Amino acid sequence: MAALQYVDVPGYHAIIFRKTYADLSQPEALMSRAEEWLIKSLPKGWDDRAKTWHFPTKGEDATLTFGYLDTDKDKFRYQGTSYQFQGWDELTQFPELHYRYLFGWLRKPLSMPVPLRVRAASNPGGVGHDWVKQRFITEGLIQGRPFIPARMGDNPYLDIVSYSQSLSNMDPVTRSQIKEGDWSARQAGGKFKREWFEVVESAPVDLRKLRAWDCAATEAKPGKDPDWTAGCLMGISPNKTIYILDVKRTRSTPSGTESFIKQAAELDTRTNPIRMEQEPGSAGVKVIDDYRRRVLMGWDFKGIPSTGSKEVRANPLSSQAEAGNVKLVRGTWINTFLDELEGFPSGSHDDQVDAASLALSQLTMARWLPGE
Repeated sequence: MAALQYVDVPGYHAIIFRKTYADLSQPEALMSRAEEWLIKSLPKGWDDRAKTWHFPTKGEDATLTFGYLDTDKDKFRYQGTSYQFQGWDELTQFPELHYRYLFGWLRKPLSMPVPLRVRAASNPGGVGHDWVKQRFITEGLIQGRPFIPARMGDNPYLDIVSYSQSLSNMDPVTRSQIKEGDWSARQAGGKFKREWFEVVESAPVDLRKLRAWDCAATEAKPGKDPDWTAGCLMGISPNKTIYILDVKRTRSTPSGTESFIKQAAELDTRTNPIRMEQEPGSAGVKVIDDYRRRVLMGWDFKGIPSTGSKEVRANPLSSQAEAGNVKLVRGTWINTFLDELEGFPSGSHDDQVDAASLALSQLTMARWLPGE
């Protein structure tokens, strides 16, 4: 309905996106709904090849197009176009990059008397859950992005009793997301469970410690959800119990990240070794060399080239946690750490997981084991 609001204006163009054309053409989906509304008044208005409705005006036709964005390449289909309305159905099925990219073609002639609008609808969950929640709920009205919740009981035409029975067959997390619109319900990724980690007040004093870093160099900005630089301080006791003592995170410029890492090193004391994941190629070698020579001179610092997938590298940590052998020393970092672990590998961030996995792999090498 929002897309159709200005189809009497010459040259007005609207587009509505789903992940695939198949999603658009399902029964009671957007293309079939548009046909139901428009076919009688515009029997020749539909262009099936372009998936576009044409609305005759006194000048250039107004249009409503249905588009898809399944892969990164698909977003280039819309370069050079101009839309005054962009609609996104099931926004959490899209990565943030696709959504933000299309703003480059939200424009109009100076003389066109219509507003520029972007509207989205979505259930919680999906690959885009975290960035959609950040953009529309966490930032929301502060950034001029109203979020209007709609729950099952808000639809007076829905057979709520039978639909509730259908939803009862779903897993509890998905059911809460669909039925209640619960953006805090999280789908576990399967690699880690919260209850595997015992929270303790303190750690033994005779730990062999090491801090490992997974680095990013992107500054946080409104509407963006970049990777974090994460550093995990881990220790192993003589009886091989693993303690995670602290996890630090930042999203900053390269120089800000350097200062953050150096400050953490000073707080950890110079007796703690520091390891950092080394990115592939010459650029990764240069970064590690710069940290060794300039940022962390005087510390036991090494870059560790990553091998294998992130999931494979996380398997030892997952195995130890499931066995109840990973303790967390109480701190303000614990909730965000466990949130990320529970969502791994399907969550939007894995920086803390990578840092903890690297710390464990380095601490359990023979030369680091206490008593060996």
